[in-house]
Amino acid sequence: MIRCVRLWTGEDQNSHAEEGFIDLEPGARGDFLTGKLGASHASFQETRSGGTFEWHTAPARQLVITLSGKLDFQTRGGQHFILEPGEILLAEDTTGGGHSWKLVNDEPWRRLYVVLEPGTAVPFRRAQ
Repeated sequence: MIRCVRLWTGEDQNSHAEEGFIDLEPGARGDFLTGKLGASHASFQETRSGGTFEWHTAPARQLVITLSGKLDFQTRGGQHFILEPGEILLAEDTTGGGHSWKLVNDEPWRRLYVVLEPGTAVPFRRAQ
């Protein structure tokens, strides 16, 4: 399982977070995998250590895959969660009050953004 946190906009127009994982199915050679996901494009970005980003929404429905750095995300409702290398953010809060983040260790935040094609199903499964 790959840890994933989903951010979405609720009926109250605020961002909400839920913990979960990317659901993987058994594959060839004992691997676990998903089917192919429709993506319009991907890009890399790096923010130096100590970086922050105040309240904002996701510019598009996207997967954000952390390669290095440790981040503290917050919603306006007071939810906090930490993302570490190898973990995924499913950012679906493209409207509303948004979220903020800050780096909480001495590493830069290196990440891969994968912008999803409209209607792409992501195999996110909420944690029990």
